[in-house]
Amino acid sequence: MLECVANRRHRVGASAKAMALALGFFASPFGGPAYALDPSNVINPESGPAELFNFGFSAYKRGEKTEAAEALKYAADKGHPGARWKLGRMYADGDGVPRNDYEAFKIFQEIVADDQDDTSVSPNAAYVASSVTALADYMRTGIPNTPVRIDLSQARQLYFHAASIFGDPQAQYRLGRMLLYGEGGRANPRQAARWLNLSAEKGNAGAQALLGYLLFDGDQIAVKPEPVRGLALLTVALRNAEPMDREWIRPMQEEAFSLASEGDRRTALAYAETKGTDAHN
Repeated sequence: MLECVANRRHRVGASAKAMALALGFFASPFGGPAYALDPSNVINPESGPAELFNFGFSAYKRGEKTEAAEALKYAADKGHPGARWKLGRMYADGDGVPRNDYEAFKIFQEIVADDQDDTSVSPNAAYVASSVTALADYMRTGIPNTPVRIDLSQARQLYFHAASIFGDPQAQYRLGRMLLYGEGGRANPRQAARWLNLSAEKGNAGAQALLGYLLFDGDQIAVKPEPVRGLALLTVALRNAEPMDREWIRPMQEEAFSLASEGDRRTALAYAETKGTDAHN
């Protein structure tokens, strides 16, 4: 499926459009069943993309997500980048519409393919970066009963693109994990730590936790142990993480806490308390 990938494997500056083309199967992002709501009752489809997006965004904030999805679909059809991205996220999360990962994948793929200026300062950089990272997530897990199969090597390449070109913190975290565990290529713990540090500096709780765990004893990344910094990072991560992430962060934080000396515990906890999300500095 990914016939073009091999020739692009080491091109760090490859365009996001080329990255999407390497996935090889573009399709209209708005196929599938129509909503039962008649949008003519709530919105004029001939409105401009900005007006349609504003209508959809307002409806979403009011909790009227079916109306929001219809308005965003019209705005996306007219080329509004924010509407297209938001609609993709709604499909990916099952937020106001039935969850449809393949529909979300196609939308994110089209966002990446259509962007002609994929730099960190381009107007649509945030949408493109998020979309590249979302594509990488799907390539890492696959989507059952669709053409999207697990391809860890391609996922790692996409994460690298979003991490290096756009500085996306989630991509930096995911790339760090893959490098640490050798997913999709050779393991490189030292390089993994560098990416995790960049993500942790931006407040990513997963990166903070994993980096803190690595720094606590230093063995995996061949550095001098930093138990205070490591425990502080783990503590901040546990505080900031989403509930699902706390399930894997908590055991690491408790293990580090139990192994730390009493003095290191007090220093780390005080440091985490005063520095908050900046405890890694």
